[in-house]
Amino acid sequence: MSNNFPILIITGRPAAGKSEVIDFLKKSDPKERLERFHIGEFEELDDFLYVWESFETDDILTRHGKPRVWTDEKYWFKDHFIWNLYIERIGLEYRKKIAREPNYHDEKTVVIEFARGGDNGIHEALTYLPEEILKRVKLIYIRVPYEESVRKNHRRARPGQEDSILFHSLPDEKMEFYYKTNDWEALEAADPAVIDVKGVKIPYAVFENMPEKTNDPALLGAELERVTKKLWNA
Repeated sequence: MSNNFPILIITGRPAAGKSEVIDFLKKSDPKERLERFHIGEFEELDDFLYVWESFETDDILTRHGKPRVWTDEKYWFKDHFIWNLYIERIGLEYRKKIAREPNYHDEKTVVIEFARGGDNGIHEALTYLPEEILKRVKLIYIRVPYEESVRKNHRRARPGQEDSILFHSLPDEKMEFYYKTNDWEALEAADPAVIDVKGVKIPYAVFENMPEKTNDPALLGAELERVTKKLWNA
């Protein structure tokens, strides 16, 4: 049997520490990464890339006098469905990987990253993943309160790197509108171990990032080892 997770979802509020965890994994020794976290060679599917692509596409349309499709001139989304479209894109990319390489998961892990807010945001996103992901996936939620999410969102901003996974930042009004609330507490209250998504039970574990651990590799590694061990034995 393989010693690696086939698929991991890492989710949480914006700037909670998701990208820092993935960056830590990228920089880890492959043998140690597999032994400590059950993550061998891995590829990342992050819906921020699709978000930014939507902005760029609409800007190109504007430049040519065409109507914007997904966002207005201040990059507010016109249609809620685009959040689910991004998840569909992740599912499509995953299916293409498996079609090209049927034994993909013998040695490889797919790490899926996204953030969602709102009264049903995380659960709704999960319902748009294809069945072949749902039956293989385990989930890590990185917990920080909204106020910490805002603080770290400010801290990570790098002018000129707005398209960067590690250094993009949202304006405060968009943070509040899209992310001030989320449905994690309700999901956790419903079941302390799994999330029910269309009848599939997805095991989850919570990476506690208060006080902050994702800015210290030793603390990050220890907490990640704790949650991945829990999920591996789930």
